[in-house]
Amino acid sequence: MAGDTQTVSGYIVHHLTNLTYGKLPAGYHRHDGSTVGEGGAWVMAHGGDEAAAMGFTAIHVDSMIWSIGLGIFFCWFFRRMAKKASADTPSGALNAVEMIVGFVDNTVRDSFHGRNPLVAPLALTVFVWVFLMNLMDLIPVDLIPHTLALLGVEYQKIVPSTDPNITMGMAVGVFILMLYYSITVKGFGFVKELTLNPFNHPVFIPVNLFMEVVGLLAKPFSLGLRLFGNMYAGEMIFILIAALFSAGIAWLVPAGLMQVGWAIFHILIITLQAFIFMVLTIVYLSMAHEDH
Repeated sequence: MAGDTQTVSGYIVHHLTNLTYGKLPAGYHRHDGSTVGEGGAWVMAHGGDEAAAMGFTAIHVDSMIWSIGLGIFFCWFFRRMAKKASADTPSGALNAVEMIVGFVDNTVRDSFHGRNPLVAPLALTVFVWVFLMNLMDLIPVDLIPHTLALLGVEYQKIVPSTDPNITMGMAVGVFILMLYYSITVKGFGFVKELTLNPFNHPVFIPVNLFMEVVGLLAKPFSLGLRLFGNMYAGEMIFILIAALFSAGIAWLVPAGLMQVGWAIFHILIITLQAFIFMVLTIVYLSMAHEDH
């Protein structure tokens, strides 16, 4: 909950600030009055201003830890379930995992029209990984940040998919695979797609190239920003509702009901966003395998 000495705007900004590590430039005046010496300094940022001053060298430590940790958990858990698989009727967690695998496999069969053994495992990884990152949004917004604050960790964002660096990083990974398979499967036909569509005449090559490149680049941007925008908006609503708890006793029950209601509705959102990211990944890779 928001503290008595903290404004609502300060509370919101604090919860939306990443734990950032990076290099401050020489001569930068820090929050404690000190000045960074010659050559700069690699430090944890104190607030958004210092994080912005770090520029491209900044690393969102919390996003990296939570996203990698959830990825490791996914690999460990699914490997454990795979070792338990048998011809008997599955139950419990094993049944849930088999349902997810079957669902993803059917989606790949319906949406992917090429032949590539990488696509189904990639789709499963994307779906479960994004879902787990989104699922962190259901944890009370103050629980982990306040707990870690007792250990001296000032900032903590626990939902990696609310960080555009994470979502765009995944989208760029998909984009690289798109380019790789477009080149390996289509060869020179990929160049013809970029230069002779939609107008099949040499005169229109510059126009075709411009439109096709813009459309190609729009795919990773839409893929990453769609996930980020939806999850960021959902997290913002959770934070705003949590801020109501500091408005007085009269707001405790309404704020609690709103938190529960939004959390129930948000279950649909986090699942849908993971599904959309997976389906678009499959469709984009399918397009990369289609040689006309």
